[in-house]
Amino acid sequence: MAPPRRVCVTGGGGYIASWLVKLLLSRGYAVHATVRDPCDSKNAHLMQLDGAAENLRLFKADVLDSAALAAAVEGCEGVFPVASPVPADKILDPESEVMVPAVKGTVNILEVCSSMKVQKVVVVSSTSSVHFNPNWPQGKPKDESCWSDRKICVDNELWYCLAKTVAEETAWEYAEKNGLNVVTVCPCVVLGPQLQPVVSTSSELLVYVIKGGPNAMKDMLLHIVDVRDVADVLLLVYEKPESSGRYISAPNYITTKAMLELLKKTYPDYNYVNCKSELDHNFPITPISSAKLRNLGWKPRELEETLLDSIEYYRKTGILQDGEGEGHACRLPDIFRFFHASEE
Repeated sequence: MAPPRRVCVTGGGGYIASWLVKLLLSRGYAVHATVRDPCDSKNAHLMQLDGAAENLRLFKADVLDSAALAAAVEGCEGVFPVASPVPADKILDPESEVMVPAVKGTVNILEVCSSMKVQKVVVVSSTSSVHFNPNWPQGKPKDESCWSDRKICVDNELWYCLAKTVAEETAWEYAEKNGLNVVTVCPCVVLGPQLQPVVSTSSELLVYVIKGGPNAMKDMLLHIVDVRDVADVLLLVYEKPESSGRYISAPNYITTKAMLELLKKTYPDYNYVNCKSELDHNFPITPISSAKLRNLGWKPRELEETLLDSIEYYRKTGILQDGEGEGHACRLPDIFRFFHASEE
């Protein structure tokens, strides 16, 4: 029998990466996952996944440590660089907190992939690298040819968006110059049940909405994708030989108000956040298209399933209960601060 195909996932203990590792193991891959500390209890869920005992190896590595990355990538035919900071708190030092890990981390892993003759690299970017483009024709859904304007990101202190944009552009420059087979995937706001114990930054947004955080929110477009569908996308573009370029992974959008109505219908007993009545039409987040990905054969879940599965997970794990330690504090992560309504 042929040995299993071997791939590496960076940031293996994270929200998207955990589901990707689970999916890869279920499809018979041998997986090398990098984590900051294999002994940390927040990574314990990985070794409990089906197939982990036989086919999962955890490597202690940081995206800025090329030697440790090389040890993890050795013997792998494909690599999924998923690790990238998604800070929940206000970013005080953009350079060290997000720019260096995102940009230098991406270059480091790509250099290692080149030196190890890796066949294909699937980089996780974000629709943050798509949305913020004032020159895009009004009324036309944004697609893979749309890039966020770096100056807009800097002027509005959208440091996470800047980091994702620069990191993805850098990945493309590197791939072109060095002949590395790279594909990038740009997911929007990722929701759905978690495998890891730490509440993800994007999940904190939904928890804030359900528990009724202190600040009212603007009524604006929210693009949502299921974390399980993102894992499917990453494996799909990896396995399809014809995949190339960027892929936007943003199948569903809904306004804040419509989302509140949908949630209240099924779960009427939560406090829920207040929402301003009129839709914010001047907001830079406008419809985006996942047609390129659907044409590759991607079949994402319906939005309602993602939202309700998220809430069921929060209920089961006690995340929606009050006063369960600081991990359950109800706050809107700073990365989503533009959702806040201006004080009336």
